[in-house]
Amino acid sequence: MGSDWSSPEEREPLLPQPPPAFPPSRQQHAPLRRPAAAGATAAAAAAAAGASRVESRGRAPPPAGPPRAVPLLGRVYGRRWVVLLLFSLLSFAQGLVWNTWGPIQSSARQAFAFSSMDIALLVFWGPIGFVPCFAFMWLMDKKGLRVTVLLTSSLMVLGAGLRCVPVTDQTTRKWLIHGGQLLNGLAGPTVTSAAPFLSTTWFSPDERATATAIASLISYLGGACAFLVGPLVVPGPNGSSTLPLASESSPEYIKDRIEAVLYAEFGIVALIFSAALAYFPSRPPFPPSVAAASQRLSYRRSFCRLLSNPRFLMIALAYAIPLGVFSGWSGVLDWILTPAHVSQVDAGWIGFWSIVGGCVFGIALARFADFIRGMLKLILILLLSGATLAAIWFTLTCVTTVIHLPLTTATLYTSCILLGVFLNSSVPIFFELFVETVYPVPEGITCGVVTFLSNIFMGVLLFFLTFYHEEFSWFNWCLPGSCLLSLLLISCFRESYDRLYLDVVVSV
Repeated sequence: MGSDWSSPEEREPLLPQPPPAFPPSRQQHAPLRRPAAAGATAAAAAAAAGASRVESRGRAPPPAGPPRAVPLLGRVYGRRWVVLLLFSLLSFAQGLVWNTWGPIQSSARQAFAFSSMDIALLVFWGPIGFVPCFAFMWLMDKKGLRVTVLLTSSLMVLGAGLRCVPVTDQTTRKWLIHGGQLLNGLAGPTVTSAAPFLSTTWFSPDERATATAIASLISYLGGACAFLVGPLVVPGPNGSSTLPLASESSPEYIKDRIEAVLYAEFGIVALIFSAALAYFPSRPPFPPSVAAASQRLSYRRSFCRLLSNPRFLMIALAYAIPLGVFSGWSGVLDWILTPAHVSQVDAGWIGFWSIVGGCVFGIALARFADFIRGMLKLILILLLSGATLAAIWFTLTCVTTVIHLPLTTATLYTSCILLGVFLNSSVPIFFELFVETVYPVPEGITCGVVTFLSNIFMGVLLFFLTFYHEEFSWFNWCLPGSCLLSLLLISCFRESYDRLYLDVVVSV
């Protein structure tokens, strides 16, 4: 099943080793095994426990013979759902804090005297936070999930707290908010790239895609809730709000409502950090699959493999370009739709439903992919085709100089929601394809590299937006162009499933 990326010599050390035939003094590494069954014979139990137990009972060690691979029976634990829940909540909070200012940019301008460059920079801190992402990859590879998650959540708590510091000087308060957004952006590498690593470490092969989808898409759901919470709680500068208690439009009242949102987000982040500090193990006692128990390439060799693999670079660009453009576009959606006379509340609802639709559809699609293995490329071709058509529809609706399409609330809602559904639901499918293609490169390093590339494209677009923010037609045209380029790249890609090959062949 497409095992030609790594050679047989490289895959052989990854297979589970037979029971050791040497005394404890010569035994270097004991293989991982499930505990022996209750009705197992004494000889079988001794072989599972190792040569030390054999000698302690006075039995002779098993006869020496040619080494052979022994299938490793995986074991899953109910606590895996607790670990997935905590990580998903952390991802949710990070996306919520990152997208605080985009949906309420009109109100923030009046309350905090933010300029257009300030609004763009507040969103821009997200991709800037990926600059030290290679350090987080190293930490995840060497220290495991717990240390990485605790460091990430502590940065988020500190960042959310900085935004709540009550200072009267407007300039100082502005830079504290910028500093808080930067610290929250530093948490991005972990919450966006650790999902496949978590799913491989804790979940069985028939649950991996589903776990990856949940852990990776919840961050987008946090950004979607920002589209909903911000406009509902914070009134617009013209007094527009869907809440009766938020009908005032004075700058001081708007500022108080924004600060209430900031305090609430700080409380959520602090609560999640406390829960992760209390319980978040790095790995289960026994691995759930052969791939989870196998050896991986070192940190240095992993980067050499990734950068020298043209197939990986092809699908990395197919992921990074459209997702980077879409992330930057959705972060300033209210700003982009303002020339079309779309209110802050309507823009918030459009962004909310586009991301929620992508999360729900993405999780359902990932569950379907767990049942039909080996079809990831076909799924991505269908998703990217739909995203290209939806992006063309939205762009031609907003740019009436090329062709006149009706600009109504229904067309804006439909085109934006379809675009979000197709692109967001492709994220876990891409992640699974990355890991399958470059195995045995560790999952955290693989997905960290592609998310770093995605944020580079996002950062470049937001950088230009800080200088060319008077006209948005060029930004809208980037959407269909990036989706079409990604579709062409994935169509030319030759898929392989090295990790699935190991699980299927060795487990039988």
